[in-house]
Amino acid sequence: MTTASTPTLAQPMPIDEAAALAQQVLDQVERAVVGKRAQLGQVLAGVLAGGHVLLEDLPGLGKTLAARSLAQALGLQFARAQFTPDLLPSDLTGSYLFNQNSGEFTFREGPIFTGLLLADEVNRTPPKTQSALLEAMQEHQVTVEGHTFQLPRPFHVLATANPIEHEGTYPLPEAQLDRFLLRLSFGHPSHDEEWEVLVRRIARKQEDQTVDAVLDAEGLLRLQATVEEVFVSEAVGRYAVALTAATRAHDHTLVGASPRGSLALVTVARAVALLAGRDYVIPEDVKALAQPALAHRLTVRPELWLNNITPESVVRSCVDQVPVPDASQAELRRTA
Repeated sequence: MTTASTPTLAQPMPIDEAAALAQQVLDQVERAVVGKRAQLGQVLAGVLAGGHVLLEDLPGLGKTLAARSLAQALGLQFARAQFTPDLLPSDLTGSYLFNQNSGEFTFREGPIFTGLLLADEVNRTPPKTQSALLEAMQEHQVTVEGHTFQLPRPFHVLATANPIEHEGTYPLPEAQLDRFLLRLSFGHPSHDEEWEVLVRRIARKQEDQTVDAVLDAEGLLRLQATVEEVFVSEAVGRYAVALTAATRAHDHTLVGASPRGSLALVTVARAVALLAGRDYVIPEDVKALAQPALAHRLTVRPELWLNNITPESVVRSCVDQVPVPDASQAELRRTA
């Protein structure tokens, strides 16, 4: 049994209008999250590209605040699921409950039925629950007792993970890591940025803060449709393929990025181009996204762990080695 219906395709909008709206979204989120516009832009690009983002960073650096503020600015319904060792798949997806009035079992939706889900500390829940999230991320549906339920459109996951605590955690399998378009970290703010956080907290006289909605669900779908109109030249596309292939051929990798890495690079690069007000992708878009799009798809050889060899350093090496297309020679714009 399936409750699915064929979704109607949203209509794209002019690039300049889409870019202006996207920048307004960032302006609103930056009211809450200080000094992280570049990282916030990449998170938004992941959403505009139709994917999911993993925020791997230390506690207290604004991951939850960024997710909630982004949902508010995009006009999406927001839900937070705290992933714990005792979290069951039904706690996430929902379950059938007996209705005493009707004498029948009815389905009660879980928190995953939302527009933007914050999967907080996703690596603290067992693989069985992680697999339920994986189906939702990949298929945009959940299956409960043989019944399949489609999730709302749009649906996106922002997951968080603590990179230094490993006790009592369940590392995400490669198959699930690969489903995240990007893996990002915010890092600590500068002294001035941290002082600005304090100034804003004192000025608003309360802990909670909200931002204004710039879009709604339909508006986000139109922005995502506009991303699909952004042109990718053969030179830029082959550059993305070469970067991904270089991770597979690198001496330090046990397993390199799959073709899904190339798809992620190009897909998010189109969203980054839209944020910049362009209807075409340039090599710098791909280059800037290489690390967040590819590093979590690599496995470094175990014998190199003690030598401070990381997936990030492998990607940096590949970026340094792979020739960048010459923008003056490559036909980057769409030809008539």
